[in-house]
Amino acid sequence: MSQIKQHLIKIKAKIYHAEIAAEREKGSVRLLAVSKNKPLASIVTAYQAGQRLFGESYLQEALQKQQALAAFDISWHFIGPIQSNKTKAIAANFSWVHSVDRLKIAKRLSEQRPKHLPALNICLQVNISNEKTKAGVMLEELPRLIDEVVELPHICLRGVMAIPEPNTEFERQCQPYRELYKTVKALNLATLDTFSFGMSGDLKAAIAEGSTIVRVGTALFGERL
Repeated sequence: MSQIKQHLIKIKAKIYHAEIAAEREKGSVRLLAVSKNKPLASIVTAYQAGQRLFGESYLQEALQKQQALAAFDISWHFIGPIQSNKTKAIAANFSWVHSVDRLKIAKRLSEQRPKHLPALNICLQVNISNEKTKAGVMLEELPRLIDEVVELPHICLRGVMAIPEPNTEFERQCQPYRELYKTVKALNLATLDTFSFGMSGDLKAAIAEGSTIVRVGTALFGERL
């Protein structure tokens, strides 16, 4: 058995046990394999082991992978920073975008989504720890941005994404996710069903606080040689 397949089994087991610990429904959390900077062979191995959701941060690299793997039934998610000059290609080539942090980008994705494709699923990136070096809308500004984005055509606002400041203590890992989850749920919008929370180091805390998609890269694929 390949190392990637072994890692995939272990990660899915962690997700399953975290769901049980949080009294969540089995299968309520999906794994997004973060494949940026990973070779095609690794993606193929993960795919053959059953993985279908893959996340990319660098547009040109992602487009090359998509072309090479066009025969594969992959759901491609864009999770990196978005520049205005990249929105057209992102809108045309991804099923999901997790990193929309301002109205201008949401509008461009809406306008540039090809009409023959289903609506583009997007998440708004929230700077939940108020870090100056990170992208994302501030929590207090999120409700207004949601109100603006939810009205745009050709995209479907599905939820939020966050990358909190790293912490090793479980309760401190939980706190920012809990605050964001409560803020979104209080808006009572049925389409907001996606919480892109959690990576390898805080997976259990993220699932305890409502995550529906966890993003895992190195723990699945290993370090790039």
